[in-house]
Amino acid sequence: MGKDINKVDKLTSTQVDELVDKPNANHTPLYGRGAGGEALWIWYPGDFEIWLGNRFNNRRTERGAMFPPFWKQDSHWQTVEFSKTFSLEKEETITIRTEGHFNLMLDGKLQFGMPETFTVPVGEHKLNLKVWNTETPPALYISGEIIKTDSTWLATYEDKIWIDENGVAHGSGIYVPAASWNFNSPSQYPSKYKLKTRRQQPVAETTASDCRLFDFGKETFGYLNLIGIKGSGIIYIYYGESKEEALDFEHCETLDRIEVKRGKLQPENLGSKAFRFVCIKTEGNVRFATVNMDYEYSPYDNKKSGSFKCSDPLLNNIWRVSAYTMDLTTREFFVDGIKRDRWTWSGDAIQSYLMNYYLRFDSDCVRRTIRQLRGKDPVTAHINTIMDYTFYWFKSVYDFYIYTGDIAFVREIYPRMQTMMQYVLGRTNKDGMAEGQPDDWVFVDWVDFPMHKRGTLCFEQILLCKSLETMKMCATVLHDNPLAQPPQGSITTEEYAADAKKYAELEEALRNKLKPTFWNEQKQAFMHAIEDGEMNEQITKFPNMFAIIYDCLADDDKQKVMQSVMLNADIPAITTPYMRFYELEALCQMGMQTDVLKEMRDYWGGMLREGATSFWEKYNPEETGTQHLTMYGRPYGKSLCHAWGASPIYLLGKYYLGVQPTKPGYEEYVIKPVLGELEWMEGKVPTPHGPICIRVDRESIRIRSPYGKGKLIINDKEHEIMPGVECTFEY
Repeated sequence: MGKDINKVDKLTSTQVDELVDKPNANHTPLYGRGAGGEALWIWYPGDFEIWLGNRFNNRRTERGAMFPPFWKQDSHWQTVEFSKTFSLEKEETITIRTEGHFNLMLDGKLQFGMPETFTVPVGEHKLNLKVWNTETPPALYISGEIIKTDSTWLATYEDKIWIDENGVAHGSGIYVPAASWNFNSPSQYPSKYKLKTRRQQPVAETTASDCRLFDFGKETFGYLNLIGIKGSGIIYIYYGESKEEALDFEHCETLDRIEVKRGKLQPENLGSKAFRFVCIKTEGNVRFATVNMDYEYSPYDNKKSGSFKCSDPLLNNIWRVSAYTMDLTTREFFVDGIKRDRWTWSGDAIQSYLMNYYLRFDSDCVRRTIRQLRGKDPVTAHINTIMDYTFYWFKSVYDFYIYTGDIAFVREIYPRMQTMMQYVLGRTNKDGMAEGQPDDWVFVDWVDFPMHKRGTLCFEQILLCKSLETMKMCATVLHDNPLAQPPQGSITTEEYAADAKKYAELEEALRNKLKPTFWNEQKQAFMHAIEDGEMNEQITKFPNMFAIIYDCLADDDKQKVMQSVMLNADIPAITTPYMRFYELEALCQMGMQTDVLKEMRDYWGGMLREGATSFWEKYNPEETGTQHLTMYGRPYGKSLCHAWGASPIYLLGKYYLGVQPTKPGYEEYVIKPVLGELEWMEGKVPTPHGPICIRVDRESIRIRSPYGKGKLIINDKEHEIMPGVECTFEY
């Protein structure tokens, strides 16, 4: 298509601003922000997330009944000590706020009372504060000219400071950098954190079945408000993601029964719900004028978000609905769906993280969710009780590091990675392979065909290989980037090196067993499982597509798998967006972007043709009408807004715009755009330093990147991308 030349166009400052926001040269992640700057509330790492997660995961209701998660729920540490040494050239009076009771020690000497202000004299001094709170995480805020709480403070949950017979204080234990977020005011207590809301009105009202039916136009989430309530009686509210659900008083998944006395609701707070339609009936002489709702959302900066647009209006609509689905399911944590579970599931979350890296780049929500899912030691079960979900959790940590460059988080979470992996390895068989135990849930996927999940599944071994590889890579990163002054009790560089070696050996040993154990040369595929010493020769896409994605096969074997499994119509189809995410990623990795676009149009376009305003938990094109609403043996059991339904965001950003980091935090990255049969496409891919902007058509590629060493690959040729200017590459 014409000449092969590159050129760089210098832009004016105004043009640069129009193309993309100026990057924040002083960018630091919100976690740990404040060092040397503003004072922040601090707590023990993970405590805030565990506490918030307990509140979050226990909001689920079914027809008025509370429905808690079925896995172990940990609690925050009740007593936490915070400490730091300061050198002052003049005395300083500090302001102290805590969530909980506390004591204060200066240079090992206990001070009187729980002062709101305290004066620290000139010289070098050490402050120790112990905060105790059984209801919310112990948290500390100190503000002064020099002395300020931030991530440079140390925290421990072990109260090992003791005073000897001479009045000298001694201490030991494991200390870690304190955690913080963006709570930067003495009145901004972490326990008061809540999402934003904005008012929404219904778009239509009708009368049906002796009730008033309100339609908010699309799937939404938040708090219903009854306006103009008068009289006394009972109000019945029936919520529905569909009109059918809202009108089915006997089977709708969520409802409220509210007593009204002289115009006052009891209870006043209806609680958050997911719905599009609301049907309201009254009993007695109570009446109301109308309704509205407070839409609850996690804020984001649209100027720093990802975007996608192309010559195909259907794909544009798929991207928009995917983005809306992700926004609905991005709450205090990344949630699976907004109506039924409203829980954090690791398998759902890892897909949300990846989609988030191409949409909002909310790194704080990723950290919160990873911490909350892991919980505390000792480990007594797999994450969410699901073996494969534990493996996804490991991978999510290194993914986060590659996209954000946040090594501090890897260092924080690594000890809990160690103990989690100890648990995993303690449940392997004599061949070093993972097997589901009686108390494990081996999930894989919801399938529409018979598939045993007993014995040694090939799928699980591939995930375990990736988990061991992740442990090796994280240990290596931490070994290569030691702290100048590691806190007492920290893992040493020698221990990181030993871990990296150990996990590398375990990974290699298991990887070398995959083909001899599960590969069928005649069928050119990985078999399903070994059950009771016998090979279950069922062939599914699951182990085979993950073998492609995680590079467990040589290139020629990948091609064989593509023909014998992935493109074989006799192999059972995947009908959930959950595993369709990985199926289409495998196809993209094998260069089949044109075919994947057709799949997007058929599958996600199919949901749109059925009237979807957000993407579903499951979609089977062979179903019709109300069949699309059923799941789990319930007429409205299916979630019509499920995070794993938003995968086009990830696929279009990574495999069509073609942007992905090759070194942590986009220090280096590659852009390998694939236009397919599209005439043009354009979009933004968010990074820690601002979005990368790209436009591709049949004649040229235009790229504007704020940071890093970029490489464009087109027609098997490499071109350097210069940061800070618009680069145009003609074919």
